[in-house]
Amino acid sequence: MPRPHFRPAPRPGPKPGSSEAGAYWLYGLHPARAALANPRRKIRRAVLTEKAQAELGPVLSARHLDNVTVAVPDAVARLVPPAAVHQGVALLCESLPDLDLDDALAGAAAPRLVAVLDQVTDPHNEGAILRSAAAFGLAAVIVQDRHAPPESGVLAKSASGALDLVPRVSVVNIARALEELGRLGFWRIALSADGESSLREAATPGDMALVLGAEGAGLRRLVRERCDTAAYIPMNGAMESLNVSNAAAIAFYELRREMPS
Repeated sequence: MPRPHFRPAPRPGPKPGSSEAGAYWLYGLHPARAALANPRRKIRRAVLTEKAQAELGPVLSARHLDNVTVAVPDAVARLVPPAAVHQGVALLCESLPDLDLDDALAGAAAPRLVAVLDQVTDPHNEGAILRSAAAFGLAAVIVQDRHAPPESGVLAKSASGALDLVPRVSVVNIARALEELGRLGFWRIALSADGESSLREAATPGDMALVLGAEGAGLRRLVRERCDTAAYIPMNGAMESLNVSNAAAIAFYELRREMPS
């Protein structure tokens, strides 16, 4: 029997009557540089200061954008959220095309490491996780469509360019995604304070999936049951838990140490 093809969750449609339907303002030098260098990213418009234009240099020229406006910093600031650190650049971008799990993993070299986020809804937390995922060479980050932050300028800025570097796969059901990862040969590790062993002890040399839950609620029962083991990060008793993005960074480092280079 052929293996089922795991499809991504459909993205909600644009709001009726919006002149910028399906697009959002991405801002900051690192996110903009990564977006401009990403051939999958469709950019409708660029508004930037002369300084930002010089900073982006060749990567901006290589895109051959038709709609580029050079503006003063205040004009850029009016396009982005209040107090956002835009660094003189705002790109009106369409959301990245949907990826399915097979396509996201296809180009990754073995052994592969992926992160699965179970209802991590804060864009700053997910952005920081994406940034760590890029730093430690993760093959993909898997999120649930209805319980993850939408793609936005806040998410892109928090990820500091990693949103355009790490494949982000949105799925309808996390438990089924974990079943699919199991069929693909991934060893699935739930990160939990009451895990059966330390993260180092739980690691294997092959493909691994690290499953992280939302702060407070933690992993849902059905999600945890789809994992092969549960592991914890050893910590001093003075602190019971870490922010999920901090825990992710430590866990990515620890698992990468156990994987052959």
